[in-house]
Amino acid sequence: MQGDLFSAGATAASPTPELPLDTQQLSRWQSLLHEHQAPLFRGEQRGSHQTDLFTTHTTDPAAAIDPTELTPLPLNFWRWPDSPHRGAAIYFVLDRPPALEQPLLLYVGETLAADRRWKGEHDCKAYLAAYGEALQRCCLPHQLSIRFWSDAPTDTRARRALEQALIQRWLPPFNKETRQRWSTPFTVEL
Repeated sequence: MQGDLFSAGATAASPTPELPLDTQQLSRWQSLLHEHQAPLFRGEQRGSHQTDLFTTHTTDPAAAIDPTELTPLPLNFWRWPDSPHRGAAIYFVLDRPPALEQPLLLYVGETLAADRRWKGEHDCKAYLAAYGEALQRCCLPHQLSIRFWSDAPTDTRARRALEQALIQRWLPPFNKETRQRWSTPFTVEL
């Protein structure tokens, strides 16, 4: 079960801990994430990959998707009367801190219904709200957006496999698979 560090519904037995994140801590957290992701945004390969001298294309489908080439939407796009995306999709939530060379990829998700995925409950919405509040408290600018890649497979297993490949490539901090790596201060496991 996952809890929300910033929820107003905390009981006296389990008070919501205050996280006194200061500007330096938050900037450092962003810089560590940026250190991993910036080379990927620049199109550089991470780690040692064996290459084939006779092949000029990549065989990694996760490497072929560039989130910055997708149209950015505001996070509240789901309130629009008509959704710009329908059907199967992989989606990316990014921030564009002006002090960093490249954006930060905060979350990767998959859905069979892009027009409905964010209308209901979604843990990432709470993390993004807490992240935005922390940035505001520290007077750090942010520019959050969500982007949809609509060429995702309609087959659930194939779409989830691609989502996992993207998570392992980018290591976004709000995905459950990578939270421990980044010591994400905007989420908590109970």
